[in-house]
Amino acid sequence: MTKPMVKADNVYKSFGRLEVLKGIDIEVAPREVFCIIGPSGSGKSTFLRCINHLEKIDAGRLMVNGELVGYHERGGLLHEMRERDVAAQRRKIGMVFQSFNLFPHMTVLGNVMEAPINVRGEAKAVVLERATTLLERVGLEDKMNNYPSQLSGGQQQRVAIARALAMEPALMLFDEPTSALDPELVGEVLDVMRKMAEDGMTMIVVTHEMNFAREVGDQLVFMDGGVVVESGKPRDVLGNPQHQRTKSFLSKVL
Repeated sequence: MTKPMVKADNVYKSFGRLEVLKGIDIEVAPREVFCIIGPSGSGKSTFLRCINHLEKIDAGRLMVNGELVGYHERGGLLHEMRERDVAAQRRKIGMVFQSFNLFPHMTVLGNVMEAPINVRGEAKAVVLERATTLLERVGLEDKMNNYPSQLSGGQQQRVAIARALAMEPALMLFDEPTSALDPELVGEVLDVMRKMAEDGMTMIVVTHEMNFAREVGDQLVFMDGGVVVESGKPRDVLGNPQHQRTKSFLSKVL
């Protein structure tokens, strides 16, 4: 049996008295596209941020590629890792947010090359070749010397994807990557993500794009109120939901 790329075991997370995640159990296999849908406030984005320890879980276990995220376990107790060890884990996990978060004072090429050179200490020539290849993959080889302000939202998000891939992650997290885009720009970003899926990248995608989930996703979960309400193959969950909460949500978005 191949070990899961991501395994969440009874994960809880609260902000003060607000309980946001209430016992999440999820497994994501290598090369799988795992889609998460649900209403605002259901805990989707918080769960994604817990996977790379941008948020610390309060209970349970969260593992990526067989390693506990953010903690060492000794004698059955979890001890938080040093920040530099957490940072080393994060380098293996790419994340693309709703907002593009590009460095405005750097060119497209500079944005993509920044982390491999200054975080991983790679040689500039090696990173330049990789960055050029990645920008070709996302269809932006002609924009390398442009600045973010000179790009459309869809182009900026494609740069953000290339920038995440430049660190050669084992896992990519997408937090509603198209929600800040004008409708006509959504397709160009989803096309890049489709190609990544075809290339075998393991992806967890929080999304409102139901067609993408149906066509590209291998697994889909519907979250509401901090719990996984329903899970299964995307076509099954979207086409024949079993739970009333899922039916109610889908009736509003489909």
